[in-house]
Amino acid sequence: MKIFLAQQNYHIGNFDYNTARIIEAIKLAKAGGGDLVVFSELCICGYPPRDFLEFDDFIRKCYQAIDVIKTHADTIGVIVGAPDRNPNPEGKDLFNCAWLLYEKEVKAVVHKTCLPNYDVFDEYRYFEPAYEWHTVNFKGKRLAITVCEDIWNLGDNPLYRICPMDKLMAEQPDVMINISASPFDYTHVEDRMAIVRANVEKYGLPMFYCNGVGSQTEIVFDGASLVFDKAGNLCRQMSLFAEALESFVLGSDGRIDGQPEIAAAAVPHQELTPLVLEHELHTGRIHDAIVLGIRDYFTKMGFKQAILGSSGGIDSAVTLALACTALGKDQVRAVLMPSEYSTGHSVSDAEALSRNLANPYDIIPIKNIYNTFLQELSPLFKDLPFGLAEENIQSRSRGNLLMAIANKFGYILLNTSNKSELATGYGTLYGDMAGGLGVLGDCYKMQVYALARYINRDKEIIPASILTKPPSAELRPGQKDSDSLPDYAILDKVLYQYIEMRQGPEEIKSMGFDSALVDRILRLVNTNEYKRNQFCPIIRISPKAFGVGRRLPIVAKYLG
Repeated sequence: MKIFLAQQNYHIGNFDYNTARIIEAIKLAKAGGGDLVVFSELCICGYPPRDFLEFDDFIRKCYQAIDVIKTHADTIGVIVGAPDRNPNPEGKDLFNCAWLLYEKEVKAVVHKTCLPNYDVFDEYRYFEPAYEWHTVNFKGKRLAITVCEDIWNLGDNPLYRICPMDKLMAEQPDVMINISASPFDYTHVEDRMAIVRANVEKYGLPMFYCNGVGSQTEIVFDGASLVFDKAGNLCRQMSLFAEALESFVLGSDGRIDGQPEIAAAAVPHQELTPLVLEHELHTGRIHDAIVLGIRDYFTKMGFKQAILGSSGGIDSAVTLALACTALGKDQVRAVLMPSEYSTGHSVSDAEALSRNLANPYDIIPIKNIYNTFLQELSPLFKDLPFGLAEENIQSRSRGNLLMAIANKFGYILLNTSNKSELATGYGTLYGDMAGGLGVLGDCYKMQVYALARYINRDKEIIPASILTKPPSAELRPGQKDSDSLPDYAILDKVLYQYIEMRQGPEEIKSMGFDSALVDRILRLVNTNEYKRNQFCPIIRISPKAFGVGRRLPIVAKYLG
């Protein structure tokens, strides 16, 4: 049996586009002599559709798309992902399903059993879990078809009460097929491979695993679809961050034709989230994920051009370089907005960066704007000493200028804040926290430096002086980030334990961190939730990002 995996980039709710892409792949698979072509989870509507699933019209369009696609499933079987209505009035309205189309008919609809309800997932909000499990007969093969999370319920601590593959084994399947929408984080490629391998080892069956690719707002899907033979050999890992259509021949003995990419003995068993922050870990993947996240956000929103404030600092430099890679250098406009507290090298460094990238830039000094604010506020501020209010006026002046230019010319403002700053509230609401997309909001400061070095891997794009000078917001004379924050090398490690690893204060202190420092850092994180709640979407690259996957109350008293 010749099986094609179609790793495609879909657009949520764009039924015409998604349907056309699916039909295009079906035609190519038929031309290549395919017996079966497999697509990813909820490919018909795009993943995650969230509350669109509550619209009857949205579900109706899913059915209409399937009706169109099945006319092309004549001589070839097609497995697509789409919701299906639940006829039982006592359950949820929908199932999350894999549909097998063949001979222009719906041959089978397989319901997803394990519905994730953690981090960025909230499927149990919308879907009913499966309560029947059957293999699907197709061209002499018994297919064990599962949907994404269904294969993750293995090990000594299962997340769910039912393991679908255990149920399906009663009908002696020949092959496992899993359709998935598995989001990227920088260790998930290995996690995913380990899970697929564990299923192959447990059940002694080959597996075809088809994952989606592309970015949907803040969530990036990296593809990396997998094929394992029944002996546990990795026959193919498809491309990361790119669409692909590839074919494989499943033999009658359960083997996959051709030489395996990695023999079973050498396939990694697992790569868990690191117990401590490794800021150099998989930097190349992070870079490519962010580039895809920017590109898809703009493409799917119908925007072409970006703008950002270029300060001569590391964060804006990395953001600018990533945006130029994603959108093209001519589509990214940098604005330098020096104040009376800006150093000369900040302007020269920002100019050198834009010259290296060949992107357009403007210089708009804010001294006069800032002084006008102070003059108008002087009757209220009187003789009170210079402080945070005066510092933040500079940041908000810059935010207003950037948004004015964005409005005038149709740009999207890219935010340059990093995860360390967002965690501790080191940013100005409606100032440097303004933006339509957070590019580095899931990267700790030390990871931003690692990205800069990666960007410079072949030649100097980001000037060396930007990487070596002390970070500073430059809102008062001689200001440095270290005046307000602990050293980033320490800060990032504490934040990682609290945010990614969900360790409490005593657990973090037991790792050797100073007790008062831990209390101070965690207090900063918790008291600044209100700022993060007003922040723009952040491209997710870690196992625990700010945004939809981390839901904490704003008004709470916990850990200091």
